[in-house]
Amino acid sequence: MSATANVTKVDFYEVLEVSRDASDQELKTSYRRLAMQYHPDRNPNNPEAEEQFKSCSEAYQVLSDPEKRAAYDRYGHAAFQGGGPGAGSPFGGAQDLGDIFGDLFGEMFNMGGSRKASRMQRGRDLRYDMTLEFEEAVFGVDKEISIRRLEACDDCHGTGGANGKAPATCTQCAGRGQVRFQQGFFSVAKTCGRCNGTGTIISEPCVACRGEGLLPKKHEILVKVPAGVEQDTRIRYSGEGEAGRFGGPGGDLYVVLNVKAHKFFERDGDDLHCVMPISFPQASLGTELEIETLEGPATIKVPEGTQSGREFKLRGKGVPHLNSSGKGDLIVEVRVATPTKLNKSQKELLRQLSETMMVENTPTSRSLFAKMKDIFS
Repeated sequence: MSATANVTKVDFYEVLEVSRDASDQELKTSYRRLAMQYHPDRNPNNPEAEEQFKSCSEAYQVLSDPEKRAAYDRYGHAAFQGGGPGAGSPFGGAQDLGDIFGDLFGEMFNMGGSRKASRMQRGRDLRYDMTLEFEEAVFGVDKEISIRRLEACDDCHGTGGANGKAPATCTQCAGRGQVRFQQGFFSVAKTCGRCNGTGTIISEPCVACRGEGLLPKKHEILVKVPAGVEQDTRIRYSGEGEAGRFGGPGGDLYVVLNVKAHKFFERDGDDLHCVMPISFPQASLGTELEIETLEGPATIKVPEGTQSGREFKLRGKGVPHLNSSGKGDLIVEVRVATPTKLNKSQKELLRQLSETMMVENTPTSRSLFAKMKDIFS
């Protein structure tokens, strides 16, 4: 039994696995799925798959055409036999079949020959590394930077042609950027060798930019660094990268921040940490300490009997929250400093104090020892 006779016995809607009231999009989606499933390249030396592939293509060619679909719905397969409405092969010639595959494989593999190519190209993104002082990252700063980027040529206004002359449509591919040729069962598209896929030809290139349409230029831009940024924060400026080619959109500029370390503050998120040394008498008797914050001096009260490693929190003295209200905290850790040089009088006073403060020198548990190491490390 011939393939044609077999096809006439199978309903086209059943072939495409859709209902009779299926939409155009449903038809296309189902056809693409089945075409990829039964494609000969995926099923080498498989006659059954090849027949399924041909049946799917024939069914879609009929049902995707409103007039042919209407004729098929009314007369069935007889619509394309003898002198009935729509008589003749539903394929309508090899070119129609090529159009189907051009649409199918063009969208999936960028081979579609029905759409015209565009010379427009998006410009490259640029990166600028900016170094900030610690305080600049905390409070924010405005800085003007200078970059070199490709911009539209003044002589040709970005067209690439002499005196701004627009490129001509490539006659070999008719502006599509691709040429098509018949290969066996269907037609295949490939990049046009004359225009290299752009679809246009510059007959007289601009002397200044040699037909590129772009030239390097110096550009200045004001970078607004918001308060609270951290190391490696990226600030994006849309369209401030290199210009697009032949009218394409510009790329973006990314300003990447490098924040210098502070001499005694360390940052943890939006909180700041620092270590404040105190003497043994201050820790024992208590005291008030003046500490310098990023916003000026502040005072903390150290109660008597304070142990080394205790932390004091100054609320709202940290880093502003990025793009929102409020600030982090400043956390001050006090550590008792052991003097290394004492005069004779100081040593005598410590001996007298030592006689009144007897401590049993016995080993402590390992857990307590570990805690002590953490405190004094």
